[in-house]
Amino acid sequence: MDLKDKNVLVLGLGISGVSTVKALDKLGVNMVISDTKSQEELKDYIDEIKDIDVKYVLGTNKVLLEDIDLIVKSPGVPLDLQIIKEAKTKDIEVITDLELAYRINPNRNIIAITGTNGKTTTATLTGEYFKKAGYNTYVMGNIGVGVLWNMINSRDDDIFVIEASSFQLENTYEFKPKISLILNITPDHLNWHKTFKNYVNAKKKIFKNQGKDEYTVLNYDDPLLRDMKDEIKSNLIWFSVDKELSKGIYIEDGYIVIDDGNEIKKVVKTEEIKILGKHNLENALASVAVGWIMGLDIDIIRDVLKTFPGVEHRIEYVDTIDGVKFYNDSKGTNSDASIKAIEAVSSPIILIAGGMDKGTEFDDFILSFNGKVKALVLLGETKEKIKETAYKYGFEKVYLVKDMEEAVRKSFQLANRGDNILLSPACASWDMYHSFEARGEHFKGIVSSLKEE
Repeated sequence: MDLKDKNVLVLGLGISGVSTVKALDKLGVNMVISDTKSQEELKDYIDEIKDIDVKYVLGTNKVLLEDIDLIVKSPGVPLDLQIIKEAKTKDIEVITDLELAYRINPNRNIIAITGTNGKTTTATLTGEYFKKAGYNTYVMGNIGVGVLWNMINSRDDDIFVIEASSFQLENTYEFKPKISLILNITPDHLNWHKTFKNYVNAKKKIFKNQGKDEYTVLNYDDPLLRDMKDEIKSNLIWFSVDKELSKGIYIEDGYIVIDDGNEIKKVVKTEEIKILGKHNLENALASVAVGWIMGLDIDIIRDVLKTFPGVEHRIEYVDTIDGVKFYNDSKGTNSDASIKAIEAVSSPIILIAGGMDKGTEFDDFILSFNGKVKALVLLGETKEKIKETAYKYGFEKVYLVKDMEEAVRKSFQLANRGDNILLSPACASWDMYHSFEARGEHFKGIVSSLKEE
């Protein structure tokens, strides 16, 4: 794709926006950057690209489109913005950095991983296999590392493990990874996608363009994914925690095994995997499928699985104070993720939850407590909504707080020796924090202060 001297509008200047700007500058593009945030709010990002000649339109998205050839939008920018509607009437294509990266380098070793939950852990774990095997490996995408700049500066034999969100996939049209992987799909981001069907269709774009030379890895235990089998045109590989498959990656006699239809190879005992929870066992099986497809040595996969500690903000052990353990699961940004955290952590649990309302319900979340949660401490936009749902099901040990500081201190006040305090919000962070990472870091900082006291 030749973009030299083309006029490109970069819509949204975050992590992916900076990566995009750097890459487009290298390609000789004329750029306009627009973001509704002010110059002061974007200072850190602007500093990263201060030597690049661009035109800024900040504090608004009202940009004249007469001379614009292409719009590259940051993934989270909503599709119902007036400027995007206007672009459509003018036949100006709107894509994400993921699509542009593929068009520029379509022959790369791209492994794309999506799903409602588990993407970051699976992408990071998969990347560790390739790094240990000696490949120059990039783990990037929704994980917080821009795709485009790394892709442009890569070699042909480099490995790209991309965590692909529904936002990134929504505006892809030609994107075709060597391996696509969907871990699970449950309702999420309905405030952005408007309907669950739209959300599912965005996820499906990860395999839409694949054919007989590519591979798709799906979770057999997810009925929604099982029903997609007739839509897959590539080589389909299943993984399952619950069922022994005729072919694929599954559990047999306490081992993760690879079954190619002729021979069964043991990878590792499930009890030897370091990361906690059934959901992380699913993540491990999915990553093993990728390693197997790419021909990695099983000894390498086994060694990584035995030592991989997990990813920050995902059921991360923080500290123990007076016999009370603290866990940071700030990445629990929807009910399904938090349900899995509750399943993984031992009872009794004092649960800190609440945050930005993404338009989903919390019935399954409350019903998952199953006697393990002894108290629920709520903050953020959704605290009243979650409280009402808890009361509906007879769970009344609910405490409303104004912020994280009060949440942690109230939880510790309610705790007894042997209890576990778990931050797993079941909501996005954007009502109070600019990211789930910032929320998790704040939680850990408060725990640290509590210990010092």
